[in-house]
Amino acid sequence: MKVIFLFGPQAVGKMTIGEILSKELDLPLLFNHMTLDAIAPFLGWTKKTFELSNQLRKDIFREMVAQQDNKGLIFTFVWALDHKEDSKEVERFKRIFTDSGVDVLFVELETTLEERLRRNQSENRLAKKPSKRNVKHSEEELLTSNQKHRLNSLPGEIKEPYYFRLDVTNISAEEAARKIISENQLYLKTGCS
Repeated sequence: MKVIFLFGPQAVGKMTIGEILSKELDLPLLFNHMTLDAIAPFLGWTKKTFELSNQLRKDIFREMVAQQDNKGLIFTFVWALDHKEDSKEVERFKRIFTDSGVDVLFVELETTLEERLRRNQSENRLAKKPSKRNVKHSEEELLTSNQKHRLNSLPGEIKEPYYFRLDVTNISAEEAARKIISENQLYLKTGCS
């Protein structure tokens, strides 16, 4: 089983790069808004929405691990690294796999704020994420979270055995996916478990 946790700030390109990786590696993609946008129409953007989204993700992960022939997945999310509860939740997600002998490849994406603001309006993002279609609101949310939280790691902060960081400011999503695959051949070809 191959499991990739693809993380970084809003509008860095996680979903788009994840879609390419999904095709190249023949792994399903669970991008963060798939669960959030399923719940928010009923409950709004409340604390409970995020709790239920995280619970649904954990249930999916547990069921995937229980299926012996499951190939794995690519999961995208935003990680507020300065928020202890966020880090604990990421650890809980990871442990579902590692406790079953499946190692997780962590891939961190970064880019400039200016590039994120540009990508916030991309056609693919707006098509696949209904809650981002109010671009003004989405931009305000992006700027607020950028000021409120640290959404990229500090040097040496991520201690995972399989970790790769990539600046995607000046490369296409296709180039980013190729780099992720080529730089992580040991994990992707042979597995780690």
